[in-house]
Amino acid sequence: MTPPHPPRPSYASGTSAVPLLGDTIGENLARTVASHADRDAVVERATGRRWTYDQFSADVDAVALGLRGLGVGKGDRVGIWAPNCAEWMLVQYATARLGAILVNINPAYRVHELEFVLNQSGVRTLVAAPAFKTSDYAAMIEEVGPRCAALTDVLLLGSDAWEALLETGRAADRTVLTAIGAELSPDDPINIQYTSGTTGFPKGATLSHHNILNNGFFVGELCGYDEEDRICVPVPFYHCFGMVMCNLAATSHGACVVIPAPAFEAKATLEAAAAERCTSLYGVPTMFIAMLDEPSAGTLDLSCLRTGIMAGSPCPVEVMKQVIDRLGMAEVTICYGMTETSPVSTQTRAGDSLDRRVSTVGTVHPHLEVKVVDPVTGVTVPRGTPGEFCTRGYSVMLGYWDEPDRTAEVIDAARWMRTGDLAVMDEDGYLGITGRIKDMVIRGGENVYPREVEEFLYTHPDILDAQVIGVPDEKYGEELMAWVRLREGAPELTADALREFCRGWLAHFKIPRYVHVVDAFPMTVTGKIRKVQMRAEAVDILGLDGT
Repeated sequence: MTPPHPPRPSYASGTSAVPLLGDTIGENLARTVASHADRDAVVERATGRRWTYDQFSADVDAVALGLRGLGVGKGDRVGIWAPNCAEWMLVQYATARLGAILVNINPAYRVHELEFVLNQSGVRTLVAAPAFKTSDYAAMIEEVGPRCAALTDVLLLGSDAWEALLETGRAADRTVLTAIGAELSPDDPINIQYTSGTTGFPKGATLSHHNILNNGFFVGELCGYDEEDRICVPVPFYHCFGMVMCNLAATSHGACVVIPAPAFEAKATLEAAAAERCTSLYGVPTMFIAMLDEPSAGTLDLSCLRTGIMAGSPCPVEVMKQVIDRLGMAEVTICYGMTETSPVSTQTRAGDSLDRRVSTVGTVHPHLEVKVVDPVTGVTVPRGTPGEFCTRGYSVMLGYWDEPDRTAEVIDAARWMRTGDLAVMDEDGYLGITGRIKDMVIRGGENVYPREVEEFLYTHPDILDAQVIGVPDEKYGEELMAWVRLREGAPELTADALREFCRGWLAHFKIPRYVHVVDAFPMTVTGKIRKVQMRAEAVDILGLDGT
């Protein structure tokens, strides 16, 4: 009797006829400028400023040479602390030209966090906006500056010092940068991006030219970008979504970056997409929910939109369907990844069926490997079996800045990155993310994945957005609690009413015991829901301190 075939393992590798790029970021930008000098590179809607690729390259070089005049060189850390603006991009590419390491600083940081990041990475030069919204950056910098030993120069955008830097750079010999570029390697560290730090201090993922240039390039390839594309980017530049998946995807293809506003505004984003005839629109799910809820969404001419990316946190199926139907983004894709992997590991393709694009995060990216393993043993599980998502390849970070022990916790000896995310790979290699290992709720011995329950709650006609967490319970260990945002004008939603809606559709142990209606969820600047904070607040809301 012939033995049965063993089950296929949850492993896949990304093949591609398109080779990896061997350039530095500066070399790649120079290639684009040579081919597309007169095409739009950057449009900043808030100020009306525009740059062609030739103009953008000249200003990048001016900033690079101005920084060099301050003594910034290869390996020095340069911090950038500002909302989205053209200067953010200029500093991004200028530091790459010098081989300096750009340190992205979250615009939402306050004194304690700023001081930690400046000292942990050893920032030498800090470029910052003077202020934004309620954040007085200048005052916070003045407070922490004396406690940051490596910090020698602070340049506030728009200040006399910034203008002097530009003037110095414009008067300098641009050919100097050619000589500097000849000494740089694509494998040099070029960027430190701090993880969101929902627990404890954040870690600085250190990324190379090779990491982020190739990841941005292949994101653009799978979106079908060329020099005709115009990308509307409301997501923050300080995060990989903005600076890699948009900026580097655009400049490696000669496309244009459209900055609708310094921070996300649904109306401004849609107006920018319409006015600039954008072909691509980015956002995290909460942004797309806000845009779909914006009254002007039905009146603006968005027929130019072709594609875009929804990423940053799990993408609700119903929201994805509406983005395709109402915004006309027929080729919209979902990307999955993390800061430590530059960030994208999987992506849906334009040719994928609607079902694939609304229910999975796609298949492995070109030139990468992915697998799903048993979280305890590390052994690859059969397809269709949940486990921890791991990835390997050019995109995996060099490590956490100056923290080899924490690096070793997530990257094994074979260079596999353990993501901490729960996933299932189907027979065709498509992956579904079912949640975070830490988010999984164990109720009375039953494993409950919040994502599954959230997806069902989105089918409720009055629910605009939903998040499910586990809260302490004396009998079952944990119980489910649903936090929901209701549509405007919706009637009050009680726990009993929601449970009745779920009954018969979800197993009894998956039905939320508690319901909490909110106007907004606690979240990071990048739109990731802070479930750790929600759980802490829930204990107080429900009076479970003694549980």
